[in-house]
Amino acid sequence: MGNLLTKLEKTGINMKIERWIRNWLKGRLQRVTLKGELSGWKEVTSGVPQGSVLGPILFHLFIIDLGTKSWNVLIKFADDTKLGGIANTEKDRDIIQEDLDDLVNWSNSNRMKFNSEKCKIMNLGINNKNFCYKLGTHHLEVTEEEKDLGILVDHRMSMSRQCDMAVKKANAVLGCIRRGISSRYKQVLVPLYKALVRPHLEYCVQFWSPMFKKYEFKLEQVQRRATRMI
Repeated sequence: MGNLLTKLEKTGINMKIERWIRNWLKGRLQRVTLKGELSGWKEVTSGVPQGSVLGPILFHLFIIDLGTKSWNVLIKFADDTKLGGIANTEKDRDIIQEDLDDLVNWSNSNRMKFNSEKCKIMNLGINNKNFCYKLGTHHLEVTEEEKDLGILVDHRMSMSRQCDMAVKKANAVLGCIRRGISSRYKQVLVPLYKALVRPHLEYCVQFWSPMFKKYEFKLEQVQRRATRMI
């Protein structure tokens, strides 16, 4: 909590607002219940109240200086952090490793450590040197496929698995509608299809963009199945 208040002061925030946030964060108490027994009250000395409107804003202000010294591309979304760069030589590899070390130093000084078990490397490109990297003392594991914000991405940047996953989810929902709804009228099924099925087929489609005919055919099969139900 002390680090957060210090950063708020450095951002030049209005003193009245800073004092209001300080009073809001301090003096909070909590206790736990275990098998009907209550513990004593303890003061909360870190974090912000969960579910509050200010929570995400304060978290953003807290991590705003994360990666400011990075030479490579650093992407932050909520509590997800991604570091990317081109590593054709040993020197490039060392620069990326220095950025990783800088992130570790930030996490240690701000007492917000990365979960090293969830941090992985994805090497893109046919001629990639496949260098190894460390996060602190932990050697990062290499992965060939990873789900990023609900989208499956592999090391070949192929969207085949993402397309299959979208079709599978859409078909599952369509099957639930077929079994659970006895009516076969257009006025009933079309709104259900638009509200429950299409979102699975169109989620982040601007990114994974089914440009090949085989992808289009798989997606259109779901629509044909829904059309036959009417």
